[in-house]
Amino acid sequence: MRLSIVAALASAALASVSVLPAMASPDAPVIALANAYYGNTWRHQMVEAFEASAKEAKAAGQIADYIVMNGDGSVAQQNSQIAELILKKVDVLAVDAASETAVNGIIEKACKAGIIVISFDSVASAPCNYQLNFDFKGYKATQAEAVFKMLGGKGNVIQVRGVKGSAPDNDMFNAQKSVLAKYPDIKVVATVYGQATASVAQAAIANVLHVDAVLGQGGSDDVGIAQAFVQYGGDYAGKMPIIEGGGGTDFVKWWADENAKNGYQTVSMNTTPGIGGAAFWLGLSLLKGATAPKLMIMPVATVDAGNLKEYAKLPGGQIISPSYSLDWVKQNLLSK
Repeated sequence: MRLSIVAALASAALASVSVLPAMASPDAPVIALANAYYGNTWRHQMVEAFEASAKEAKAAGQIADYIVMNGDGSVAQQNSQIAELILKKVDVLAVDAASETAVNGIIEKACKAGIIVISFDSVASAPCNYQLNFDFKGYKATQAEAVFKMLGGKGNVIQVRGVKGSAPDNDMFNAQKSVLAKYPDIKVVATVYGQATASVAQAAIANVLHVDAVLGQGGSDDVGIAQAFVQYGGDYAGKMPIIEGGGGTDFVKWWADENAKNGYQTVSMNTTPGIGGAAFWLGLSLLKGATAPKLMIMPVATVDAGNLKEYAKLPGGQIISPSYSLDWVKQNLLSK
């Protein structure tokens, strides 16, 4: 499994635009990424995956150039950035959306301008765009079920939500609620937003620590949650609550250490930020005449007792993810 190194988190959302050629064409296309939010490790790693694929394609003469625009999480900024990309006449637009519905109008304008649009991760529901998604509801329900069984069907839990307003946050939260409905003896004592970010999640749960488990959403919130309990200490020393892992390698390393000391167990499941590269290669393939379903589902990564030691060897500061190549896209996403 080849993993990219995550850049240090920026203190504010950034925007970076490459210099465009005078005129794009099907033989020398321009592919753009409009990423609504840049404030956590997952999104940094996703952008890196897109850029790595774009650089590979540019070096091979497959594209003329690429553009990356990162936003502050607001619909207004993403609408403005996509409008700018339409004016630049990009050929393909990959969108990690600020909202499932509020960017549909500008996406429809992009489609009418002849741009191939792929929304991914946080998808948009505009009928004209392709959706490259994860089964957020399915895997979060599976993970919650596993945690509740570890609890023996009883206990108090915190729900830590993700990026406010995003489609994944809504899907994962509702999936957890659907499983909670089957366990009347499990009580949600607090629901907070962690923005899929370690520091935000840690601060968000600082005042609601007396629980048996924490349901998170990933993107590095897991290690922040764990650190909140470590710093609290007290009754939790040597007996931590069951914290859902979200694929952060720092969390997996912490889990492995706890497991070695006292047998601590949980389960980690996460969406893979390498999807940024898959979105790039999918867009290029569609531009060159390939066909694909309107909705495609990406795999998730799972860490459990069986592979914990293997994943604990990975470098810190990352989200577990493979790199997705053009060949992978051809074999797994394109219509046969």
